[in-house]
Amino acid sequence: MSRTAVILLAAGSGKRMQGSVEDKVLAPLAGNPLFAHSAKAFLKSGVADLYVVVYRDQRQMLELSAYAPTPSLLVRGGKERQDSVMNALSVLPADIDYVFIHDCARPLIEPETIKQLHAVVRKYNAVVLAHRVTDTIKEKQISKGSKLARLKTIDRSRLWAMETPQVFSKALIVKGYSKIASLKKIVTDDTAAVDAIGHPIALLENQYPNPKLTHPSDLAYLEFLLSAR
Repeated sequence: MSRTAVILLAAGSGKRMQGSVEDKVLAPLAGNPLFAHSAKAFLKSGVADLYVVVYRDQRQMLELSAYAPTPSLLVRGGKERQDSVMNALSVLPADIDYVFIHDCARPLIEPETIKQLHAVVRKYNAVVLAHRVTDTIKEKQISKGSKLARLKTIDRSRLWAMETPQVFSKALIVKGYSKIASLKKIVTDDTAAVDAIGHPIALLENQYPNPKLTHPSDLAYLEFLLSAR
C-alpha cells in the first residue's frame, strides 16, 4: 500500500508583509494561526501518513509544534524555498511513495481538493493545483533610449497560475531537485524542478479561492473568504 507525506512550508521570510505581522504563518486568522488552517485541512482529508513541518528558527518551531499534525518531523528551512523543500525531502523515510508540498501562506486549501490531488498523483505522478489566468496579460517591450514601451498581448488561453499543494511521486521530485541543484538554478515552485527533467505535469483546476497571504491587505480578504464559507 502506498504511503504519502505532506511537506508544510512555513519558513518564508514574509518580507512583503512590510512588518505588519511578526510572522505571517502565525498571523491570526479566524481565531487560529494561519498555519493551523492548512494543518487542519490536511488532517481532515486523511491523505497523509507523515508530515514534515519546515520552520524558520527555534522560536517559530516551538510555536508551530503546538499546531503540527501527527506524526510530524520538524526540519529547519534553508535560504531559498527550494533549499527548504530539499531539506524536507532529505528526511523522508524510504517507504514514502508520494509527496505533497504546500505553502502554509495559503490557508484556504479544501480537504476535498486535497483528496482529488491525491487521486490524480497516483495516476500521473505529478499534479499541481492551479487556476486559469483571466486578466489580459501584456509583455512589456522597451525600446532602447525611450521611456515608451510596446505592449505585446500574451494568449491567456494557455496561461495558468500555479498554486499549492503541488504533488509528486517521491522519486520524481527528488530527481527533479537533484537536477536543479546540479544546474545551480533558482526556482520558485516545485513544478519547475520536475520540468527540468522533462516530466509532464497534470493540472487540477481549483474550484475554490486559494489565495496566498503576501501583502498586509490580504489578511482582510482571507477573513472575508472564510466568513463567506
